[in-house]
Amino acid sequence: MPRRPQPSRITLGGAEAVALPVAEYEQLLASRRQMGGQSARIRALSEQLRRTEQLLNELEELVTDPPSVPGTAAAEDEAARLRRAVAELVRRHRGTSP
Repeated sequence: MPRRPQPSRITLGGAEAVALPVAEYEQLLASRRQMGGQSARIRALSEQLRRTEQLLNELEELVTDPPSVPGTAAAEDEAARLRRAVAELVRRHRGTSP
């Protein structure tokens, strides 16, 4: 395995500094820009994940304890089965049990 190149250390005005060839310095700047872009994407994905989790929470609450809606007993039974199925689907995709 090749050894990592070590930068040249120099002293300027009593302070230690590192001297890099121009190409390596440009590569360092490009890497910093890439990291900044990735950081922005991570923040955006984190916000999207937070909003999705909130949606799942609200959806689960809605199907677990729905508002009362007048209707026939058969329609209410069907609606209750649908609510249970949706609640189970949400739990399964979250990886939690009922």
